[in-house]
Amino acid sequence: MYRVSAKQLVSVALFSALLAGIIVACAQRALEHRAVSVEPVAIADPTVATDEQNNIEIYRAYSPGVVNITNHGYQENFWGVFPSEGTGSGSIIDDRGYILTNYHVIQGASQLEVQVENEKYPAKVVGTDRDDDLAVIKIDAPRGQKLTAIKLGTSKGLEVGQKVLAIGNPFGLQRTLTTGIISGLERPLRDQVARRTINGAIQTDAAINPGNSGGPLLNAKGEMIGINTAIQPNAGGGSIGIGFAVPVDIANKIIPEILSKGYVSRPWLGISQYPLNRNIARAFDLPVAEGIIVGDVYRGSGAAAAGLRPAVVRDSFYGQSLQQLGDVILTIGGKKVTNTDDLQNALQDKKPGETVDVELLRQGKRMTLPVRLSERPAEER
Repeated sequence: MYRVSAKQLVSVALFSALLAGIIVACAQRALEHRAVSVEPVAIADPTVATDEQNNIEIYRAYSPGVVNITNHGYQENFWGVFPSEGTGSGSIIDDRGYILTNYHVIQGASQLEVQVENEKYPAKVVGTDRDDDLAVIKIDAPRGQKLTAIKLGTSKGLEVGQKVLAIGNPFGLQRTLTTGIISGLERPLRDQVARRTINGAIQTDAAINPGNSGGPLLNAKGEMIGINTAIQPNAGGGSIGIGFAVPVDIANKIIPEILSKGYVSRPWLGISQYPLNRNIARAFDLPVAEGIIVGDVYRGSGAAAAGLRPAVVRDSFYGQSLQQLGDVILTIGGKKVTNTDDLQNALQDKKPGETVDVELLRQGKRMTLPVRLSERPAEER
């Protein structure tokens, strides 16, 4: 009889184990190929998808990233101080809970509440940019809760006629979708909160109503191209097919600074100003009829160091009256200035610490003074 040695038994056992391992691995690979993988919702190429399919896919994918913001504050009137409440929209921009919205949505808030789908969270203000009517706030969602972030695209290369989608909370109706096209580009948006004209606004006929402010304007790929901000002033409080969005490239520029410092550092000349008009020019026998009159010159500013001279203005029962003319600024850095918007535009590409040439009229004579720009103080932001 043939006898199997212990050494042979060990070899057979090892070979059998190896063979079994190979069979199991092959079976697992075969099952993996047959299994259906679960992936995040993808947006089909908008050039091949139907318009309806594109709308549905974008809404499903990104509407969870659009939040409802409730601003709790107080209003004061003749009868006293009373609680107030306002609502707006915002876009989650990363998984840490940072949210982009309009400044006017959170302005004056004593408390902010953010609703993400069916959950509500307190929020804090990270920083603001009043000049562009933008703000960043933050929520602290529970660990493990996945937040849907809206991708920040670009506002470069946009075309009139291009499809857009707006998601927001008009009249408190959470995550409402409207669609339309880009109706115009490079529109000047006079923003009362920003205290200036925001240049380059996107005009759209996608319905934008009270409560949409701060929400995203998306392209057909689901990328944010603008922040819905305003409707036509004489619209009577509702949409008439003329809405405006702040270009997202403005947000792309200021968000890093807001996250790091809590504000946007801007250059400051250090003056208050009055517009020069023909009546004033005639009264003071000026050789020019356009420019800005230097009002106050603030102590410690570049204007004060350069020796700019303020006007003398007196208050009376009938209002303010110009008693003595100070310097009249004609150009800054070679750019003509006739109003506050011109002044801001002349400085927008400058940084605190830089020096600009200020051409002015003083006692009927033209002269140019170098002025070193300082950083705009907190009370002026």
